[in-house]
Amino acid sequence: MKVALCFLISYEQVINKEHIWREWIEANKDIINVYFHYKDYSTIESEWVKKHAIPQKYIVETSYYHVVHAYFSTMHYAFLHDRNNKWFCFLTDSCVPIVSPFRFREMFFNHYNETIMNWKKAWWNIQMHKRANLRQLGEEFRLANDPWFIIKREDVQRCIIYSNKNIDIFRLICAGGLANESIFAIILYSMNVLGRVKREVTHCVDWSRMSSTTSPHIFKEGSKRDLDYINKFLKENQYTLFLRKTHIEFPDSILLSYIYEREKVSEDRVSKLKRIEYGFLFQRLFSHLIKFSLIGFILFSCYYVYIDVK
Repeated sequence: MKVALCFLISYEQVINKEHIWREWIEANKDIINVYFHYKDYSTIESEWVKKHAIPQKYIVETSYYHVVHAYFSTMHYAFLHDRNNKWFCFLTDSCVPIVSPFRFREMFFNHYNETIMNWKKAWWNIQMHKRANLRQLGEEFRLANDPWFIIKREDVQRCIIYSNKNIDIFRLICAGGLANESIFAIILYSMNVLGRVKREVTHCVDWSRMSSTTSPHIFKEGSKRDLDYINKFLKENQYTLFLRKTHIEFPDSILLSYIYEREKVSEDRVSKLKRIEYGFLFQRLFSHLIKFSLIGFILFSCYYVYIDVK
C-alpha cells in the first residue's frame, strides 16, 4: 500500500521547503509516491520536482479561482500510475510536514481505507457569491469542504466516474469559481458516501490572521504567536499531518523540532505498527498464493482434459 503526495505548484513551481520534504519522504520511501502538477516543465529548476512531474498531457491551465481540473488530472494520473496508491494527499508549494515520518506512517496504516476531509454546509451567502454556483443547485448540495485534504482510492474513483458521467453539472459547479472547496463534498454526497468521510482537518492553517482578503496567515517568522497557534491546533486536531501556508524563510529549526523532536515514540507503538504491516503483508502474500493456485488448477484441468480427449 502506498500514499500519493499530489502537489499542485502551478505558480512559481518551487517547493518552499524542498530539502525538508525530501528528507521526510526518504524515511517512508517504501510507501510514498510523489506527483507534481506544474505550469511549464521547461522552467522548473529543481531536478527532484522534474523527476516526479506528471506527464505533459495531464497538465491543465489553473488559476486561483479555477483549480479543480488540476486536482482531477493529478489524482487521475496517480490513480492509474500505481494501483497500490491508497491515499491521495493534496498539497501546495507552501505545505510542509508537521509530524514525524513514524506518525505519518502510523496514521496511514490505521486509516488507509478512509477519506479524511472536513466538510459542512456552505457558510457564505450563495445569492451574493458565485462560488461553485451553489445557488443553482438544490439545498442539499450546497456544501463546502476543506480545499486540502486526504482522499482514499475508492473515493478518487468515484470522483473520476462522477466527472465523466455528470459532465454538465460538473462543468456548472467548476464554472462558479473556487469549486475545489465544494466539489468533493458534493460528489461524495451524490454517491451516498459523504457520511462515511472522517470529518477531520489534515492541514494546519490560520484563518484568524489573513494575509489577504482570500488567503490565510503565512507562517514566516516562527513567532511565539505562530507556535502557540500551531501547538493548539495540533492538540485540538489529532489528524493534522501538514502545515500551510509556510514561507520559505520560516525557520527550519522549528519545523525540524516538530518533525523529529516533539513526539516520543514508545516501543509499544512501534510494535503495534509492525504487527499491522506484517498483517497486510501476509494478506497480500496469501491473496497471491490463492491467485496462483487457482491459475495452476485451471492449467492442470485444461491439461487433464486435453490428455483425456487425446
